[in-house]
Amino acid sequence: MKRRDFLASCAALAVAGCGEVKGAPLPPGELAGGNLERGHRLREKNFARPTEVRRVPVLIVGAGIGGLSAAWRLERAGFRDFAILELESSVGGNSRYGENAVSAYPLGAHYLPLPTRESRAVRELLADLGALQGDPHAARPSYDERLLCHAPQERLHISGLWQDGLWPRLGVAAAERDQYVRFQERMAEFREARDGQGRRAFALPAALSSNEPRWRELDRITMRQWLRDNGFDSPHLHWYVNYACRDDFGVGIGEASAWAGIHYFACRNGEAANAAADSVLTAPEGNGWIVKRLAQRYADRTITGALAFHIGQNRRAASADFLLEHENRVVRYEAEQLVWAAPLFVLPHVAPELPASLVAAARAGDHAPWLVANLTLAEMPSSGAGAPLAWDNVLYDSPALGYVVATHQRIAAAPGPTVLTYYHAFSAEPPKQARERLLNTPRETWARQILADLGRAHPEIGQVTQRLDVFRHGHAMIRPVPGTIWSAARQPLARGWERVHFAHADVSGMSLFEEANYRGVRAAEQVLRRLAVRVGTALG
Repeated sequence: MKRRDFLASCAALAVAGCGEVKGAPLPPGELAGGNLERGHRLREKNFARPTEVRRVPVLIVGAGIGGLSAAWRLERAGFRDFAILELESSVGGNSRYGENAVSAYPLGAHYLPLPTRESRAVRELLADLGALQGDPHAARPSYDERLLCHAPQERLHISGLWQDGLWPRLGVAAAERDQYVRFQERMAEFREARDGQGRRAFALPAALSSNEPRWRELDRITMRQWLRDNGFDSPHLHWYVNYACRDDFGVGIGEASAWAGIHYFACRNGEAANAAADSVLTAPEGNGWIVKRLAQRYADRTITGALAFHIGQNRRAASADFLLEHENRVVRYEAEQLVWAAPLFVLPHVAPELPASLVAAARAGDHAPWLVANLTLAEMPSSGAGAPLAWDNVLYDSPALGYVVATHQRIAAAPGPTVLTYYHAFSAEPPKQARERLLNTPRETWARQILADLGRAHPEIGQVTQRLDVFRHGHAMIRPVPGTIWSAARQPLARGWERVHFAHADVSGMSLFEEANYRGVRAAEQVLRRLAVRVGTALG
């Protein structure tokens, strides 16, 4: 999700809500998210036997970015004989989107940074979709102007005022600003650092990074410890780095691996011929524009509402048993090769023959829960004092991550209704506890807290909000805590399990678009080689 404490969050939001009008009606809306009933059926293990066997050369389980990227790579190689089965009622995973009469809007990830030269497959995908123009491997390619985020891109609400950019400046002492400069210089050094073989210390995808111990040892400590060890004690700097880690990983600096935290700042060096290096690609539906275009291509080979409850394999084929909701029956798929593009923590529940080493690796990572709310407004919120309304708007004293404006890319003569997408990563309590709270809290409670939080910067928000929909992500992204990314125990995941290949960002230990795309493309290329299809690589 660039979106980048929960007991503390609720306390802060409760304080914020002290000024709300008691008894004021809440805007209508719905509480949605992943299909809990469908997913939780795995705990029951009382499925019927298959009534039909369907055979396909390649089966892709999961239609998030990893699964869609695998399908894209297969088709680019001229191989179309595959099926995609997805648990949810719509494809896209963390890049799903919604739409109403006002605008499309994201339900998760809402932007893509300019891809690095190492992210070859991402660049080729963007070129295929028409978003990147010209040579996708050029140092500075051009991008579709309609997708490049229009200015102003970011602003921060701090001390009652809005300022340009997200680095806190208002009320920040000179000594703290000096730390900003020193921190940015260190990150620039990391960005340029290479090992003896010419590999970048912090590359994207992460698998292309240096394996030298001096870098990977950073995965043993937290980002907070690294900041303290290196003399960075500025409260405002800590806030900013904490925001960045929560935004990208769903964990704060007290839990995020230092390698992951530095990677956030050091990995991205993408450039464009027609945009600044810090530009991002976005659309009203966030990264849903990519999902929409890929989903259309594979609609004839995609089945949604499909719960995989048993995965196995023998010398002839891999098999997967599915409960197909729309057909109300159980069907077995047999495939020469199977791509598992669903979260890895599910695997031990559905693959009883999975080797112990892979079971341990799949269970090693925990996942951060998120809440995404979409507020449909009758009119744009007031810009407030200071910098004008931007695409990404962050509140310094908020436990949440702020909001993006879905209609920001729209070119209109006069402002009109809009949709604000509000993000909250629950990073201040154990994930299981946060998930329980997310599951058991009614929409009305979330709505009051969200309106109270935003009301500090936009006092009129309650009056102009016509609808407020809440979307829950119980297992949004793997948490890159120390030892997650470069643990030796995780390495077998990249090799797969005989006929089963893993194509989820969980394999990388970080839930980034580029990682999901890399894993999907890599799995597809493994499949093609197993099927004796002559093909080069899109991974460099």
